[in-house]
Amino acid sequence: MPRRTVTMLASTLMLIALLCAGVLIPVPYAEMSPGPTVNTLGKHDGEPVLQISGHKTYPADGHLNMTTVRVTGADYRMNLVEAVYGWLAHDSKIVPHDTLYPDGKTEEQSSQENAEEFSQSQESAKVAALKELHIPVKSWVIVSTVVKGSPAEGRLHAGDVIKAVDGTAVKQPADVAKLVTKHKPGQDVVFTIVPAKDQAAAEKARKEATGTRNVTITTRAADDGGAKRAIVGISAGTDHTFPFDIDIKLADVGGPSAGLMFALGIYDKLTPGSLTGGTFVAGTGTIDDNGTVGPIGGIEMKTVGARDKGARYFLTPADNCAAAAKDTPDGLTLVKVKTIGDALDALKDIRGGDIAALPKCTAKG
Repeated sequence: MPRRTVTMLASTLMLIALLCAGVLIPVPYAEMSPGPTVNTLGKHDGEPVLQISGHKTYPADGHLNMTTVRVTGADYRMNLVEAVYGWLAHDSKIVPHDTLYPDGKTEEQSSQENAEEFSQSQESAKVAALKELHIPVKSWVIVSTVVKGSPAEGRLHAGDVIKAVDGTAVKQPADVAKLVTKHKPGQDVVFTIVPAKDQAAAEKARKEATGTRNVTITTRAADDGGAKRAIVGISAGTDHTFPFDIDIKLADVGGPSAGLMFALGIYDKLTPGSLTGGTFVAGTGTIDDNGTVGPIGGIEMKTVGARDKGARYFLTPADNCAAAAKDTPDGLTLVKVKTIGDALDALKDIRGGDIAALPKCTAKG
């Protein structure tokens, strides 16, 4: 057989072997790509995303779209060919698998965590919107989680309202840890609570400040290798009582990043006129009860997804601006926001046509 033919055959066989290896050998990476965008002012699967009853609402037009990122599952193992293709593609991002699923977290665990964060973001969006409208919202410090095997297990339960610790009134979640850590490990701490097991009674007790009981728990030392810090094994959070019903209907979405857009949608529904002036605005960002907007992951994928759906403006958390500005989709203006107030000011400029006044994202932030 001629040498040239042998060389070509050997090269072809090697190429086939490399391709097979690329397809068969898994690599420790995962893929992020643009996910669905949903108009918080519109419908999803035939139902209004925002459903408000017990308070006057107003029609709203235009778009205030929340954005999402689609990711590969925890159990999916990408091969080398897929990773290279993803690296070269404009509308996807390849990241280390542990970035999305740290410490061996399963897909089920990640989904549960995302669902909890999504639920909390909805609550904070409601609070932030109503506060901006000067509508009173009652807040309560509650037991958010109880650590298995901790002193609090079986004594306190998720949803219990914490009224006081050692007789000192609790006004915010941070107060609980401060009061517990005043003790030394092995000392008793007394929680004054409204139990969550009977939700109807608990709700009545919240309103009437009755039905409380004291629970004594013996602290233990924290397992953090540091100073002997007393703990009982709970995390505290906040629950709210709203003056009217606000329901957010959106399935198969997780994480906290839709908070800002939910808050703006609620604000728009509760005020006359249109926040967008009929313009297609999308955005992202976490939000806390005070209306502060926080950064999120996958910003590059969210801007691509928003522009593909027709968005002209994208409300961007200030801490995500630099990353987003590095590769802004054509025709999309990135607007920097730090609070819900910033977002409302930007929307006023957008519907008024004063685009020059918008605080735009740059490569420096």
